[in-house]
Amino acid sequence: MADNGMARAGTVPHVVVVGGGVAGLAAAFFLREEPVRVTVLEAGSRLGGQLSVSELAGVVIDEGAESTYARRPKTARLLTAAGLEDQVVAAGTKSMALWSGKQLRPPLDRQFMGVPCDMDELAQSGILSEAGMARARQDLTLPRSERDGDMSVADFVGARMGHEVVDRLVDPFLSDAYFGRAQELSFQATLTPLVTAARRRASLAEAAGALLPAPPPPGQAPTTGISTLARGLGSLPQVLADGLLAASPGSAVRTGTAVRALERRAHGWRVSVDGAAGPEHLDADAVIVATPAAHAGPLLAGAGSPQAATALAEIPYAGSVIITLAFPREALAAMRALGHSGYRVPAVDGRALKVVTFSTMKWPHLAGEVDIVRCQAGGSGGEDLLGREDADLVALAAAELAEVTGVVGKPLDSRVSRWGAAVPQYTVGHLERVARIRAGVKDRPGLAVCGAAYDGVGVGQCVASALKAAEEVLGALPAPAPAPSA
Repeated sequence: MADNGMARAGTVPHVVVVGGGVAGLAAAFFLREEPVRVTVLEAGSRLGGQLSVSELAGVVIDEGAESTYARRPKTARLLTAAGLEDQVVAAGTKSMALWSGKQLRPPLDRQFMGVPCDMDELAQSGILSEAGMARARQDLTLPRSERDGDMSVADFVGARMGHEVVDRLVDPFLSDAYFGRAQELSFQATLTPLVTAARRRASLAEAAGALLPAPPPPGQAPTTGISTLARGLGSLPQVLADGLLAASPGSAVRTGTAVRALERRAHGWRVSVDGAAGPEHLDADAVIVATPAAHAGPLLAGAGSPQAATALAEIPYAGSVIITLAFPREALAAMRALGHSGYRVPAVDGRALKVVTFSTMKWPHLAGEVDIVRCQAGGSGGEDLLGREDADLVALAAAELAEVTGVVGKPLDSRVSRWGAAVPQYTVGHLERVARIRAGVKDRPGLAVCGAAYDGVGVGQCVASALKAAEEVLGALPAPAPAPSA
């Protein structure tokens, strides 16, 4: 079956978006008011990718990504256009403690992604050993570090401050944000602002300090900038899909429809799909590929961009498992008194849980009769946990949580959410790979890519990537042909 969407008399151009995650849906949504028809194709049975929301113990709460920086201009633009500005809820606190040396230690006030800015504050925290602290202070007197190309976060930060700073401070931040390890992740791609700041200062601590926000005016409480939606961030995908369909007659959002191939045609693209009705072909004037690298690569190879496909094949992914537990509200009273939104655990401690979030404390609008605790395990090197039985994972999470928080008794309710191959790993050389991908795609007019594999794994970065892709295909589309006169 063919759907001829090519620009012709009386019609508008047709854009196909491959992938119904937040990036693909955002790209489609940004196109909703343009003179185009949009078809979103999602292979899975639901929309949203790593965004999903469900109920636990009577509380509607995210299963996947739970927060974003809603004040970023492109994210704010999307939320406002989607009519969600009054649904944005700020975190009550972003204070993430650190479980280290069998103690729950408060976070450093002056740090950037775990890189400490104040050596005296670091010494008082007790996070490092005496030898580790002495090594960290050497950063203040070492000559400027010169880099010849990209290197791992561990290599750069470790050379300045020593391995304990990497293992105890920086690695837990990267595990939280990327499901990755400092030994593997690119310094240029993951700590990009610090790369720029470090070029102008010899001390890495001083460079990190230059990136800290200015303190708020006297009497004004600091704001976290971290936000979610009142119905959960996982509610965003359906809002975007509904917004597209309401504003763009003729557009469609299809699940259970896998794209098998892209083929460049004389005046556009042939998109081969497998859907409920069997194989079919869609004709399009432009295509946005918003899928993970493992699927995007073969599509781009078939579209005549082997350079981009090769680079995409070099991007590894890591998965995680989120174990969400519900406890009686009084069970976590001691943690509530501390005022933290959760804690991180260094991988060198050998624990299964890497990040624990006290969700009903982080998000005050969720406060009620129960406390919800979100436990993240797995990540790079720990994906074997995803194969364990739900009951085993719940018991493991509850036991490790009890040791840190003192909570007693079994949880009232639990949920296990597995996210296999969920987050691209920005390993050393990532920026060069992305440059090759974009160069290869640029050679194919009417083709664009977006998503977490390129310029950032957060929801906000995916939204920015989606806007860029939408603008690229709009610039390559032919103007609609005028309808013939009567």
